[in-house]
Amino acid sequence: MKLTDTLVQCLENEGVEYIFGIVGTETLDLDDSLSKSTKIQYVNVRHEQGAAFMADVYGRLSKKAGVCLSTLGPGAANLVTGIASAKLDHSPLVALIGQAGIERQHDESHQYMDIVKLLEPATKWSTQIQDPKMVPALIRKAFRLALMEKPGSVAITLPENFAAEQIANTPLSVTPTPETVPDAASLNAAKDLIQKYTKPFIIIGNGVIRQDAVQELITFINSLQSPATHSFMAKGILPPEHQQNFFTFGFKENDAVLAGMNEADLLIVIGFDFVEQLPNAWNKNKLPVLHIDPLPAEVNEYYPVQCELVGNIKKTLEALNQAELTVKSWLPSGDLQAQIKTTYQINQNQQESLNIENVLHLIEKFTPENTIVISDVGAHKVSIAKTYQPKKPDRLIMSNGLATMGIAIPGSIGAKLACANDPVICITGDGGALMNFAELETAKRLGLTFTIIVLDDSMLKLEVKQMNNKFGNTYGVTFQNPDFVQLAQSFGVKGIRPKTLAELETILKEPQQEIVLIDLVTQNPQ
Repeated sequence: MKLTDTLVQCLENEGVEYIFGIVGTETLDLDDSLSKSTKIQYVNVRHEQGAAFMADVYGRLSKKAGVCLSTLGPGAANLVTGIASAKLDHSPLVALIGQAGIERQHDESHQYMDIVKLLEPATKWSTQIQDPKMVPALIRKAFRLALMEKPGSVAITLPENFAAEQIANTPLSVTPTPETVPDAASLNAAKDLIQKYTKPFIIIGNGVIRQDAVQELITFINSLQSPATHSFMAKGILPPEHQQNFFTFGFKENDAVLAGMNEADLLIVIGFDFVEQLPNAWNKNKLPVLHIDPLPAEVNEYYPVQCELVGNIKKTLEALNQAELTVKSWLPSGDLQAQIKTTYQINQNQQESLNIENVLHLIEKFTPENTIVISDVGAHKVSIAKTYQPKKPDRLIMSNGLATMGIAIPGSIGAKLACANDPVICITGDGGALMNFAELETAKRLGLTFTIIVLDDSMLKLEVKQMNNKFGNTYGVTFQNPDFVQLAQSFGVKGIRPKTLAELETILKEPQQEIVLIDLVTQNPQ
């Protein structure tokens, strides 16, 4: 059996369902082997960056490692942004990359560059197959590392001269990743720490979703009755109406939650990833910290850890919930929840304008609670992080680690393949939309159904605001757009340009039966 046949067997053994990528000369044998698989669907995309974004979002939602594929040189370089995004957003991803044969890796050679070194800072592990017989071990290690806390991206390069080599190896067994739980002494120390303070404030991170610890966390919060807030990527863990829900923190401007956190005397930080925002932005008072996470705390003067519960979050909270904790019921002064709702425009319609906040209110009101909203990066991401209130966890997907534009349209493909029965709504600015708009053809070819909302204002709105605040004028942040409705139609996709909020409401109420692009013109092109 040739090496690439064995590699595909190893991928099947890992439960891989989809591989997103573009074939090149160096990956022809792998493509041939994939064509014989009855378990894996190869999704040929229009750009390698789109492939990585699809694998990223598919990995987040399926809880499996998403897989992307490229050839050497420019193909590998095009993967970098998506691979780096998966690493910083802690999405499990495995990249398979063709490479020049070993015989020409020591000279200046056509399209050759050291991909392993290129991807080292963008991955948890980057390696090249040096011995064909090691393929089963390398694939098993790659998937294990990609899924292990904290999840992230892994890259394996395959030299072309090995691809067709005959080997007799078979896949290695897939075994569960060991889960640890804090010992009794640590749990008792955490209990004593909570008992010591009167005003704990709970910070919820995306690790709670990754480790399937939502119900255990809600039980903990209900028992303690202390206020709690979410990072951007953790939104939806607490129901919007939960009395301890102080919504979202992590904003550079007008972060209304900080007033409540500053009144606390202890921060209980659960599954929070520093990549979303460093503690010096939200713990300026250097309040003591109870750290609950699969990994030990990072050393930081603004993160003064008094106690650490290191281990599986779900099992840690189960153990903590068995302790008889004293209720720590308190509320920040000044009816802070109401202030946050006003500041963040939560459930507060502003007349009948087609602004992003009103669009989000319509999505909340007229779409099923299992709807997945995918946000691209831009000014609208901040609005979504503030205003939008998903009713369930893992129903709002955004890039907040690398915070990279262009993820939303290809990410919607990954989301729909991971969650075929759930409606998907992609919200993107015009800048991010055109970065990977070609993947609309991929989605149409696959027969997927989802909704794309393009915020069409002919500018990079966030940078316009920042430049005006800093310099009083702008430069290099405006452009001209195509007619998005006609552009969508050229892909065989339905394009609509609603003029009123009522028209948009009618569109959103309709069940998703095809891909629909909604062009929301918020400012006439200049």
